[in-house]
Amino acid sequence: MNINDNWLYLENHTQNLSEAQKAKNWTSLNLPHTWNAEDATDLYPGYRRDASWYQKKINISKIDQNQVYSLYFEGSNVTTKVYVNGKKAGSHIGGYIGFSIDITKFIKEGNNDIFVRVDNSYDIEIIPSQKSDFFIYGGITRDVWLVSKYKNHIENIKITTPEVSSKKASIQIISSIVNPDNAKDLSLTITLKNPKGKKIVSKTIPVSDKTSTITFENIKNPELWDTEKPNLYQLTASLSEKNQIKDSVSEKVGFRWFEFKDHGPFYLNGKRLLIRGTHRHEEQAGVGAAMSNEQHWADMKSIKEMGANFVRLAHYPQDPEVYKACDELGLLVWDELPWCRGGIGNEVWKTNTKNMLAEIINQNYNHPSIIIWSLGNEMNWLPDFPDGDNAEKTNVFLSELNDIAHKLDLTRKTAIRKYYEGSHIVDVFSPSIWSGWYSGSYKSYQKAIDVYKKEYKHFIHAEYGGDSHVGRHSENPVTGENVIKAEGWEEAIVQTKVANIAQIGDWSENYIVDLFDWHLHISENDPMFVGNVQWAFKDFATPLRPEDDIPYMNQKGLTDRNGIPKDAYYVFKSYWAKEPFTYIESHTWTERQGSENTPRIISVFSNCEKVTLSHNGKSLGEKQRNLALYPANGLTWDVNFAKGENVLIAIGKTKEGKTVSDTLKVNYRFNKNDTAVSLQLSSEKLKNGNYLVTAIAVDNNNLRCLDYEASVYFQCLKGGKTLKNQGTPTGSESIRMANGKASIEVIPDGSGNPIEMTALNQSFKGEYLRISVD
Repeated sequence: MNINDNWLYLENHTQNLSEAQKAKNWTSLNLPHTWNAEDATDLYPGYRRDASWYQKKINISKIDQNQVYSLYFEGSNVTTKVYVNGKKAGSHIGGYIGFSIDITKFIKEGNNDIFVRVDNSYDIEIIPSQKSDFFIYGGITRDVWLVSKYKNHIENIKITTPEVSSKKASIQIISSIVNPDNAKDLSLTITLKNPKGKKIVSKTIPVSDKTSTITFENIKNPELWDTEKPNLYQLTASLSEKNQIKDSVSEKVGFRWFEFKDHGPFYLNGKRLLIRGTHRHEEQAGVGAAMSNEQHWADMKSIKEMGANFVRLAHYPQDPEVYKACDELGLLVWDELPWCRGGIGNEVWKTNTKNMLAEIINQNYNHPSIIIWSLGNEMNWLPDFPDGDNAEKTNVFLSELNDIAHKLDLTRKTAIRKYYEGSHIVDVFSPSIWSGWYSGSYKSYQKAIDVYKKEYKHFIHAEYGGDSHVGRHSENPVTGENVIKAEGWEEAIVQTKVANIAQIGDWSENYIVDLFDWHLHISENDPMFVGNVQWAFKDFATPLRPEDDIPYMNQKGLTDRNGIPKDAYYVFKSYWAKEPFTYIESHTWTERQGSENTPRIISVFSNCEKVTLSHNGKSLGEKQRNLALYPANGLTWDVNFAKGENVLIAIGKTKEGKTVSDTLKVNYRFNKNDTAVSLQLSSEKLKNGNYLVTAIAVDNNNLRCLDYEASVYFQCLKGGKTLKNQGTPTGSESIRMANGKASIEVIPDGSGNPIEMTALNQSFKGEYLRISVD
């Protein structure tokens, strides 16, 4: 029974249960919950790293002596202590994996008081390291369940498919049985149904030990699980006593096999599959890590709709709903132990880390989507302990983890990323290649992967990309050779070479579109490449980036922190997605400028065979999509913009004759803005009843300054409140301008009084706006 609703919360770090019980300032809430939902991304340095208490009354009208009762936490970050009716029932270390607390001995009939102390304090003995590039959210961040089972029950089932081919398969089920009274008349029945729900095999055996094994051989012509057709069988294990069913457990089963070819590509079910991947952090605007199941599913569906077939769960195991989604949608999974930075630790650290790895593998073992257990990321970087970056010591421990992983699971591969000294220990290795962002140019990408394909037997490329600020655009983004060209208003006398785009680049959507387009151009045309995994799917919050364009946000996402796609999302979709679409770059670039008769290259990202672009009602011709061409697979046109409004329409046609279209209106001017001298504020009412307040930087001629990128600061003085601390393009009170524009959403207070807003920055005195509320 899910028990997420009607909890009480106390922000008090006392270790003393009685002190918590006596406290008066409890507040009510529903789970999942984190106390860092907004303070992680507010404008104050740091975030709360401390303990809090939760409490709930659970009414158990009748206690059955033949039942055992437990509380199951899907995730509680970082350390958890559980008290039932004043007594400690159990505890857990580690915030990203589920755990069960037996409460049978502590409960009574009627109301039961549950108190839970959760602590995310700074603790170098528990991974991930505090030096990681993401927030360590505190709280009960996932679902909680009250579980009751018959005293004789199935504790766990472990499903393995020892043999799989297109012609036949076998399946082995190891069931762990709890039988405290050593009952002699127990039997176990395993039933397997095919994806259509038809029973194909069943077997019953007597139970005489703590584990029972049943094997089904020669399952003919199995319907295979793959990324296109994720066929799932249903397996049910039932425990009977005297022929009466006392417990039943169901799991989904996928029949598949895979192989990383030596120095070559990846194969799934005997066929080459180019890994098309992305990364996913478990967090969202407004809720932090305390996401709902619907929000988890929305992320995974969007990843699949983009056409991805692989997701690296960064940098920790995620909500059970995520694995369920990957199984059902057909997404291969890299599941990661949260050994992220911090180096090698002491003996307590080692014990905690080993325990966590065992928990991860044992809990997630049955998911056919998982193919890799990652043992860590950048592990010896920024050590927390003296001599923590000692490679010799690190390798000894990494070897121990590798042995644990293979002992617990013979069927999957181990991996690490960016710890070169241990690359020979694991099965699959990812070096660090950030071509065109932290170093080098993106056009050097082929050279980099050719080197690593030879160097590492099983090489995969995880993490590439760069930051982009929604609405930030450049008529001349940095080129693939790392050159900043002149803007085109005058002769290009000096061109600037850039060594580190992350520091000196424009953070425009245009540059990132070009970078991703080139990476995909390479990976999609290399028959010997295993594939790559873009970093990261959504913008996410991090304590290490207070000065980013949106403070405390890593803006490398293909979507913003709410999951709204940026331009780059459509680049991936054009290479990977099946559902026909066209997208004119860019829908967040509707105000442009340039000298007269200066043609601009317009790219259309589409997966259609042919695309026609028209400008102000005149066709600019039809082009054939060609995977060998860059940029945009050849779907580019030179457009001579007219002064004022320009209407662009792209019509894509599939091989089957189906058409899809996209329309973009661009306001173009031939005169360049001068230096910004002031801000202008305006507002529009949104469909949700809130108001979007927009600040525009203008020059002396009242022209929008499309080259202005300084930060602007919003404040609501009266009549409402800003939607702040969201880490989104319209949800931060401090944000750098995108082509001279910044916005924030404002929530009226319901009084009917006017909303009063100010916006200011270091250059301009504050501007004031009064909004009459409807």
